[in-house]
This record gives sequence, C-alpha cells and structure tokens, in this order.
Amino acid sequence: MSSAPELIFVYNADLGAFNAIKDSLHKWLKPESYSCTLCSLTHNFIGEAKDWKRFKSAYPGELSFYHKDEFLKVFASKWLAKYEFPVVLIKENEGLEVFIGAKELASLHDLNALILRIQYRLNLSP
Repeated sequence: MSSAPELIFVYNADLGAFNAIKDSLHKWLKPESYSCTLCSLTHNFIGEAKDWKRFKSAYPGELSFYHKDEFLKVFASKWLAKYEFPVVLIKENEGLEVFIGAKELASLHDLNALILRIQYRLNLSP
C-alpha cells in the first residue's frame, strides 16, 4: 500500500474522564443534540468501534487525534485559521487544510461511510 498523508482528527469534546462520562451519557440520553458527530461515528458506549480500530491500524500514513481543547493548545500559535469542530484535517506541506468538515461529518450516516469517504478521497483501496 502506498504512503498516505497525515490526517488529524479533532473531536468536538474536551479531554478528561469526567468529560468522557458526560459525553457518553449525552450520546445515550439525547443523541440528536450531541455536538460531536465524529465521536458518534467512531465510538460506541464502551469505547472505540472495532471497525475504526481496524481502519486506524491499516491506514498507510500517520493519524493524529485530538480533543478540541488539546488541539487549540497545540496548534493555536501555529495556525490562525478557525475551524468548526469536529473536523478532519489533512497536513499538506507546512499547513493544515480541512479534509472533512463538520457539516460533511454530520451528513455521514455511519462509520462505514466515514471510512469509505476517507479511502475515496485519498484513492486508497478499501
């Protein structure tokens, strides 16, 4: 498999055990108002979805994952662009570009759709 570009996934959630519990409860009690569609696609109530783990281990490039608060701390001084979260970014040259934006993530119906979108855009074999 050929090398693929680095993708950076930024969840619309903050780091920490309390936040993880709060987010899980929110997804369960009021899924229609939960603000992180990326979390909803890649995680279930007990953690990462098996198909997501499989995709991550097979991806031929680097994948980075951040909670929103982590991303803003790490990249705030380097990248002045504002992003709507959640977002998937692609590292190109010395910059970051939106690869899959928040609205597009919200339009995806399941994890398989996300994986296929990534593979299609990068011309990767499923």
